[in-house]
Amino acid sequence: MKQGLTHFDEKGNARMVDVSGKKPTSRTALAKGSILVSREIMEAVSEKRVEKGDVLAVAQVAGIMAVKQTAFLIPMCHTLILEKCQVEFEILPEENKITAYCRVKCQGKTGVEMEALTGVTGALLTIYDMCKAIDKRMEIGEIHLVEKTGGKSGNFKF
Repeated sequence: MKQGLTHFDEKGNARMVDVSGKKPTSRTALAKGSILVSREIMEAVSEKRVEKGDVLAVAQVAGIMAVKQTAFLIPMCHTLILEKCQVEFEILPEENKITAYCRVKCQGKTGVEMEALTGVTGALLTIYDMCKAIDKRMEIGEIHLVEKTGGKSGNFKF
């Protein structure tokens, strides 16, 4: 099913999509992304030895805060009343990788995919910021939508 570019009017001008005629439905989104770190960073994070504090605890809060600021960061996003936001991490020491997951839920007229993606990105950037004094050679990537439910386009699973 191909949809047109709804963020442009007939003259090609940018616009926020009009959702005023839509009925609110339950919307969820799960996004994930990873950061590759050195063995030294992995050990420091796992053992909570980073001078700036508990990296994953701070990154968790940063991810939640990022979700709440999505409409201010992404120009065409609507401001949403969120019902749930959860940021979690999976530590994979054998790969020197930390994976962040962000799940967002609301009752709304538009989806929460951008919020989940922004939450993951904010969390990963915070890990980078807190660990850059140890080693700046970290790599953030693999950020993508894992799944979403609700809305006109239906459910999605990566």
